[in-house]
Amino acid sequence: MRISSDIHADSTHPLPLKRVMWIGMILLCLMGAAAVVRRIAALAYPPHNVPPQLEALDETFARRPGLTLIHIVPGLVLVTLIPLQFSRSFRNRHLRAHRWIGRSAMGLSVIIAISALGLLRDPVGGRLEVACILLFDAFFLFALTKAFLHIRHREIALHREWIIRATSVALGVATVRPIMGAFFATSRITGLTPHDFFGIAFWLGFSLTALTGEFWIRYTSRRSVLHSKLASAKS
Repeated sequence: MRISSDIHADSTHPLPLKRVMWIGMILLCLMGAAAVVRRIAALAYPPHNVPPQLEALDETFARRPGLTLIHIVPGLVLVTLIPLQFSRSFRNRHLRAHRWIGRSAMGLSVIIAISALGLLRDPVGGRLEVACILLFDAFFLFALTKAFLHIRHREIALHREWIIRATSVALGVATVRPIMGAFFATSRITGLTPHDFFGIAFWLGFSLTALTGEFWIRYTSRRSVLHSKLASAKS
């Protein structure tokens, strides 16, 4: 199976927008990796002298260390692999590695999605957080399935679209982090607790990233069609 979802779908795209998308993707991968590293460190060495709200959050994950690690370690590997899979130059130079990484990324994604369900017990953000995770987790698995089926039938363009959708959901958890940070930073002013704002942060983070992915799919598809028409007109 080949993960051929190249974010550079068409060489006619304006360079600034390409760069913005790439920089955004890299930043989200870095934020996701940093969050995993911080969580692993907190599980191994519980931090002291942290704000009470953050301490309570750490304790929530500390009660389920095994399940937490099963969920976040594959996530760390996945965000490391994502930039490689969206690199046209890497795919062209190392096609076999690209295919094997794609298979591995899908396997890791399934583990992440299933383990996320186990973490829904006693959610910090209550029902609002649970509803968000269930919806996007289901869509994530659906997108992965569609991507797999399309590549099995060599439908590269459709495979690319569904991989972008799945990746957008996977990176949504990274978008949630700065939104949560803003809520934490303003909690003294707003009086909101993690129980109040976690669900809101999850909905905002996952929705924003999913919409961005959908925008990129539609934008690149239109550009590709336009490029094909121009090429046909010239010939």
